[in-house]
Amino acid sequence: MVESFHLKSLSEEDKLIVSKPFLSTEQIQQRIKELSAEISRDYEGKKLLSVGILRGAFMFFADLVRSIQVPMEVDFLNVSSYVKAETSGEIKIHTDLRENIRGKDILLIEDIVDTGLTLNYIKNMLLERQPASLRICAFLDKKPRRKADVALDYVGFEIPDEYIVGYGLDYDNKFRNLPYIAIFKKSL
Repeated sequence: MVESFHLKSLSEEDKLIVSKPFLSTEQIQQRIKELSAEISRDYEGKKLLSVGILRGAFMFFADLVRSIQVPMEVDFLNVSSYVKAETSGEIKIHTDLRENIRGKDILLIEDIVDTGLTLNYIKNMLLERQPASLRICAFLDKKPRRKADVALDYVGFEIPDEYIVGYGLDYDNKFRNLPYIAIFKKSL
């Protein structure tokens, strides 16, 4: 029998069921150690600026940058393209970078790459600002839904075409605080 995590505070019409962990806290932390070691090797001696994409990547970003063993600056983009579980098709930049990225080595840190449309838009926007380099680190890669071919330099986990929540990822701004990744199902 599948264990589930049920948030009782939701209304009857919007009861949400979240499965047992799909990726455990331990699996996530182990993969972050591996990624940070690789990133630290690749950026040794460079002017690294780690850019987190808010809001979904905030937990992954925080854990990852704390583990990277090279000096860096940090900055954030606040971007949205989803409403509840569906992409709106419209990419909105709510908060842009504060740092000038010209001539810097940029590590763009994203929570999940689904269609790739948002990430492709962000990548092209940043490349216009002439960084020395731009690499992309995605916590989760959902290849079955890809519409834009975006090269990922570092990937935490490849996942199937399921809607997932937890560890910063949400459904309607809920479930971000789960310490693991779970598959999301809306009950009827």
